[in-house]
Amino acid sequence: MAAKPNSIQSWVKHYLATHPPRSKSLIVTVFGDSLLPSLPGVWLSDLIALLQPFGVNSQLVRTSVFRLTSEDWLEARREGRRSLYSLTESGQQRVEHAYRRIYEHPPREWDGQWTIVILSKLDISADMRAELRRELEWGGFGSVTSGVFLHPRANRIHLDQVLRRFRLSKDVVVMQARELDGVATKPGARLAQECWDLRLVSEHYSGFLRSFQPVDRLLDHRLEPQTAFLVQTLLIHSFRRVVLHDPQLPAVLLPNDWPGDAAYNLCKNIYRKTFALTRAHLLANLEASTLGPLRARPEFPHRLGRPGEPVI
Repeated sequence: MAAKPNSIQSWVKHYLATHPPRSKSLIVTVFGDSLLPSLPGVWLSDLIALLQPFGVNSQLVRTSVFRLTSEDWLEARREGRRSLYSLTESGQQRVEHAYRRIYEHPPREWDGQWTIVILSKLDISADMRAELRRELEWGGFGSVTSGVFLHPRANRIHLDQVLRRFRLSKDVVVMQARELDGVATKPGARLAQECWDLRLVSEHYSGFLRSFQPVDRLLDHRLEPQTAFLVQTLLIHSFRRVVLHDPQLPAVLLPNDWPGDAAYNLCKNIYRKTFALTRAHLLANLEASTLGPLRARPEFPHRLGRPGEPVI
């Protein structure tokens, strides 16, 4: 059995060795957590420097940025021999949707209404249908049967963006429904277990708790800005990988021992301890020409239950 890390630096080293992040996904985390919503972009050289402590070399950063550009996540603006990378409109929409799912605690109350999406008889290719299904599932929808998806509290803005992006706004049926009073029906909690793999999501939340519970204690010691940035980025990177597979169902549809709330609270506690120092690290290491005023756009919610505080 491995010894428990006795310092936050040893925890970071151990975590990177046992959970090495994929460079492309890590870049998305850095853009979403550190660069949005207040920075217009980042110079490639600055991004390489930010990712070097994670064990990501310059060639991996360049390759990952190239792939993210080809996948319409990022776009580049050339200035001489330098490139400033920022999110595309499509990439920003995806990041903003993820932003809300990561940083806002999902409400657990429910009015009993289901949003239902019906894709039957769509005249589209199998590949496009599969991609549309992935987008709906990423938005939290569960599959009832082939071509029929539902969610108890769907994000209408994201759903509309998906349908517009696929140019299917007039071809997909979207409706709301609730259980019919006076008719015996399948319990909602049982339906939820059939439509979503809640057991797997629960296991991932439990793994997150095991990995990051030591961090909350270790952060009580003196913390350097770069270490705070490393911890916060790994925290959000790990939490993002779990929460974006969580349909964020109301309490009445969840198992009694659901670990999602404990994971959210742990993430919030750690984030509060790293936020200011992470901001200081970015101010010290990003070129002044990309910083601008460090103010969050008003349409972004506060992060992890912290209203009124600035967001970098």
